Amino acid sequence: HRFRTVCHRSAVAIQQSLSTRFMAAAAKSSDGGPATVFDKILNGEIPSTKVFDNDWVYAFRDISAVANSHVLIIPKKRDGLTGLSKATERHAEVLGQLMLAVPEVAKAEGILDSGYRVVINDGEHGCQSVGHLHIHVIGGQQLTWPPGTGAVEGKKE
Repeated sequence: HRFRTVCHRSAVAIQQSLSTRFMAAAAKSSDGGPATVFDKILNGEIPSTKVFDNDWVYAFRDISAVANSHVLIIPKKRDGLTGLSKATERHAEVLGQLMLAVPEVAKAEGILDSGYRVVINDGEHGCQSVGHLHIHVIGGQQLTWPPGTGAVEGKKE
């Protein structure tokens, strides 16, 4: 129940923080599926704060940050990648590009050396709130494990 509540609160916060003029549904995304908030960010309908950008991916600050640094990395072309569970061999290159963008984002955020967490939520139980594969890069402070417990682990001895 706790995770469902957290997921629901996050999704509600995202929806409430977007202006109603941006909530009108766009016809389709680039892969023919329903347009997502990320499609609207990519096509400039919704503003974002860019952290990293290349031919494959776009990274921007999460509007519902859970840490001092919280950046989302998304593929510029969804190509059916609504979640990691939808990945196939044809997605190998874009998946690699997403992962290669992670240290670039960490460097841009000044957290490359101090450490960060990389998260991909998939499906309802994984708290995925947008049907467009995305990676969370979270850091800029001491994180806990398991998340939300307050327990600091992973310290070098």
